Amino acid sequence: MYIYNVTTNIEESIHDEWLQWMKEKHIPEMLSTGKFSYAKMSQVMIEEEMGGTTYSVQYTTDSIETLQDYYKEDAARLRDEALKLFNSKFVTFRTELKIISEQFSRSVKN
Repeated sequence: MYIYNVTTNIEESIHDEWLQWMKEKHIPEMLSTGKFSYAKMSQVMIEEEMGGTTYSVQYTTDSIETLQDYYKEDAARLRDEALKLFNSKFVTFRTELKIISEQFSRSVKN
């Protein structure tokens, strides 16, 4: 399994509009490509010198090949929409992560 992580710092002037667009349109469109099985959006709890609010969205995919297919078939279109709507009021960087292991806490009952 792989995670495609997209971290974005968004200016306060468009924050609410961007957040609504992400939750109601962009993330569902990413999932509708059929290349990701799960998406988790988190707020990064750090104050940036440049201001704004930073979010991380992690999209889970089954293989690096599927992620490469996303880049070839869908990425440009989905990225262009964000640029058209929000111009230069955000900064984004992307990271590919390979899941090595997962561990879960077990509840201990006394």
